[in-house]
Amino acid sequence: MESRQDAPAVADDLAASGAALRAGGPDDAVGGRVPRFPRFVATPPDPASASELMAAAARHGLAMVPRGHATKMGWGGPPERCDLVIDTRELNGIDHATGDLVVRVGAGTPMAELEAALAKAGQRLSVDTVVPGSTVGGVVATGLSGPLRMLYGPVRDLIIGMTTVRADGVTASSGGRVVKNVAGYDLGKLHTGALGTLGLVTSVTFRLHPVPPARRFVCLAAEGDDPADVHAGARALRATQVVPSAVELEWPVDGPPALRVLLEGAESGVEQRSAEVAALLGERTEVSAEPPTGWGSLPGSADDLLLQLAFPVSDLPDALAVLRAAAASAGTAVALRGSLGSGVVYAALPAAAEGAAIDAVTRLRAAHDDGWVTFPDATRAPRTRLPEAWGEIPGLPLMRAVKDRFDPDHLLAPGRIAGGV
Repeated sequence: MESRQDAPAVADDLAASGAALRAGGPDDAVGGRVPRFPRFVATPPDPASASELMAAAARHGLAMVPRGHATKMGWGGPPERCDLVIDTRELNGIDHATGDLVVRVGAGTPMAELEAALAKAGQRLSVDTVVPGSTVGGVVATGLSGPLRMLYGPVRDLIIGMTTVRADGVTASSGGRVVKNVAGYDLGKLHTGALGTLGLVTSVTFRLHPVPPARRFVCLAAEGDDPADVHAGARALRATQVVPSAVELEWPVDGPPALRVLLEGAESGVEQRSAEVAALLGERTEVSAEPPTGWGSLPGSADDLLLQLAFPVSDLPDALAVLRAAAASAGTAVALRGSLGSGVVYAALPAAAEGAAIDAVTRLRAAHDDGWVTFPDATRAPRTRLPEAWGEIPGLPLMRAVKDRFDPDHLLAPGRIAGGV
C-alpha cells in the first residue's frame, strides 16, 4: 500500500485511536535520517490505543518505528521508511509480585524507575542499564546487557512473558507471571534484539533475584600494555569455585588493561571469596565495596565508532589482539570494556578511524570462524567497503522468513536489521 495519502485523512484516522498525535520533526529522526524525519509521532496512552493506532497505520501503509526515551535511536540500520514513530512512554507501570520474584512492567517504564521500585522490596532485575535513561522496551529491543550477563544470562533469559502488538494491530501474548509457564510462542526470545522489526512490545514479565546483601569489586591492574596477567587471571578464575557475578576487562586508551571481578552474596562469604580472589590475582589487586569508574557502561565517547565483539572466551584474547593491531596499524588507539566471562566486549575507536574499523573486521573474519562483530550504532558505522568486509550474513534467510511471518507487509522498522530485514 502507498504511504503517501491525504495527510488530514490519515491524521484523523490515527488520532481516532486515542493516541496523542503531532507532526514529526528533525529531532524525531530514526537512524540519523535528517531531513527524512517521520510524518507523525503518536503517543498511545495504553496498549488498547496502541493496537488501534497500529491497525490504522497499517490500513494506510505507514511504516512504523517504536521509540522509548530515544537513547539508542541510531542503533541498527537506518530504516528504509519511517512514517510514524510510536512513542511508548505512556505504556508504563509496574505490577510486582513480590512473593513470586516476578514483575510485569510496561515497555515505556524507565529502567531507573523499575530498579528503584524493586529495590524497596529487596529485589532486582539482574540486567545492567548500560545506557542511562533507557526504558524497559529499549533494553529488550536492543538486547543490550552488561557485566551481570555472565552469571544471569542475557536479558532474553530473564523474560518469562511478553505482550506485543503486530503491525496490523493484533495483540499477542506468551508466558505469564508463573516462572514455568511456557504456553504459546516464545515472544521474548523473538523480540529481544529485534529493534522493533517484529512488533511493538507493550509489556514484559521478568523473573527477579534478591538483592545480594554484600558485594566486593576485586581489581587487578596490569603492568604496561601487556594483558597477559589479565587474561591469565580470568582463566584462573574459571578454575575456582568462587562463582563471580562478573569478570570484566577495562582497557582505556591512556592506561594499562585491568581485570575487574564482582563478587556478591552474604557478607561473610563475600569477604572470604574476595580475599581468595585477591590472593589468586596477586599483589597488584585492590578490593572495594564501590564499583570502579565506568563499570557497566560503554567505552569511549558518544562520537566514537562503537563495535561489539562476541567470541568464545578462549578465543577472546586473540580477537582483542587482532583488533588492537588493526588500530595500531592505522595509527590510532582503541578503548575496550566488556566481559571476559561471557565473551562480549565493546570497543570504541575515534570517529575518523573508519579504515581501522574495516581492517579490524576483515582481519577478524580471516582469523576466526566462531564469533561475530557488529556496529550497534549504524549512524556512526563506516559507510564504505562494509559488505565485502562482512561477507555473507549467517542466518539471513531464516531472519527474513521470521520477518515475513510476523510482518508480511514490512511495515515495522523495515531495513533496521542487517540484510534489510
